Amino acid sequence: MTIKERYRLTFEYFKENRPVAETELLYNDPFELIVAVILSAQCTDKRVNMITPALLKRFPDARSMAEAESSEIFEYIKSCSYPNNKAKHLSEMARMLVREFNCRVPEEPEILQKLPGVGRKTANVVASVIFRKPVIAVDTHVFRVSGRIGLTRNARTPANAEYQLSKNTPPELMHDAHHWLILHGRYVCKSRKPLCGECGLTAFCKYYQTNTRKNSELR
Repeated sequence: MTIKERYRLTFEYFKENRPVAETELLYNDPFELIVAVILSAQCTDKRVNMITPALLKRFPDARSMAEAESSEIFEYIKSCSYPNNKAKHLSEMARMLVREFNCRVPEEPEILQKLPGVGRKTANVVASVIFRKPVIAVDTHVFRVSGRIGLTRNARTPANAEYQLSKNTPPELMHDAHHWLILHGRYVCKSRKPLCGECGLTAFCKYYQTNTRKNSELR
């Protein structure tokens, strides 16, 4: 099977079986999304969605958050992972938005990465979800699932996985592909115990084919 065929079959399956592919983070505007994505680092979307309502009620925009001390932000996010660092990043991110971007969240991933607390993955998520830029954010789910299916080959870093996925994914599908892979990894192709019996990609999934063969040899 060629890599082109593998991508085509994967995306055809997701189009049919997961037609709605969107982030599970709750937000109303670009500022709310960037705040949520910063909080989501090594933290579940469910937890972030529990935190953001009170946080964003108190700090509904960049200007109000920029005026707060990180210690005050901390009190609203202390139940998430690494709250001290994230409180500092949110404070500094909001101040830069006010100071350099007139309180507007930039559209381009390269510019977004200038904001404190915004790495490549976060920048790509915001650029894709809000501005529909043809970029793919590679988190742990995307990295794992794309490798297992065979969409990426010998990708040792998220950057390498992103390069391979971007090279082989049609620009108009990049937004959906990002969420398809995340949601598949979150609910089916789980890290420790993938639910292969519930997956429609096993006919060509490299992980499944390899492990099926190993299990057969052990019998």
